[in-house]
Amino acid sequence: MSAAKVTNLDERTVRSFGEEWSTYDQSHLVREERIARRFEEYFAIFPWEALPRGAIGADIGCGSGRWAAIVAPRVGALHCVDASDRALDVARRNLASRPNCQFHHASVDAIPIPPASLDFCYSLGVLHHVPDTLAGIKACAALLKPGAPLLLYLYYALDNRPWWYRTIWRISDIVRRTISSLPPGPKRAATEIIAATVYWPLARLGALVGALGGDPSGMPLSWYRDKPYYTMRTNAFDRFATPLEQRFSRAEIEAMMRDAGLEHIRFSDGEPFWCAVGCRK
Repeated sequence: MSAAKVTNLDERTVRSFGEEWSTYDQSHLVREERIARRFEEYFAIFPWEALPRGAIGADIGCGSGRWAAIVAPRVGALHCVDASDRALDVARRNLASRPNCQFHHASVDAIPIPPASLDFCYSLGVLHHVPDTLAGIKACAALLKPGAPLLLYLYYALDNRPWWYRTIWRISDIVRRTISSLPPGPKRAATEIIAATVYWPLARLGALVGALGGDPSGMPLSWYRDKPYYTMRTNAFDRFATPLEQRFSRAEIEAMMRDAGLEHIRFSDGEPFWCAVGCRK
């Protein structure tokens, strides 16, 4: 990877994700039924039936390889790409039993895969952490054959939430900016405290409301009500330890995807928001 060519990358954020996946390597979750349910939440709109036999695809920002572990058995070959060498080491370990996975240490603007060569591509929870998200989407779309799908998950701008929900987020973002500037040890300790005192209680409250027949979907962090505590710890670190974070409305995501040359764009109606899929023209 030529350093001169790499511009769409934030070094502090890459280091943060290296810390995250080294600490929470997801190795035991790969074998659990619950990770398969989470996978279905992200991939609910993915057109598996449209892929050719022996499809070749890419996981851009593969992290620990948790999604690749489920995708790889369904396809011919899977390129696992990550800008963090520490994260890629974790992915190699978790995917050691998947001989059809190939690993690339690269940023999104320097992916060593020929253009127009892939049958599919996905990037989940990654491109809102690069300086230029639109350029990242374009780089992923350029890898696709005509008609091939790209699945994205980008942090939403809370555009489907009430004002008070957005106010809570603004306060939490101030906390994120503070925590993400800390050294690794204190940063991890702070996110562990947040997982225990914020994520877990609100998730349990959401589960209780659901058990009593209510609708917890509008409650903060209710998405975690059926998730293991390990996921809460991982995502608390992901949310509060990451220096660079951007958020986009559904309309903004659709506009970027169209600008990247994608069509037939569909959004998932359920959480996590926003998941979208489009096909290269």
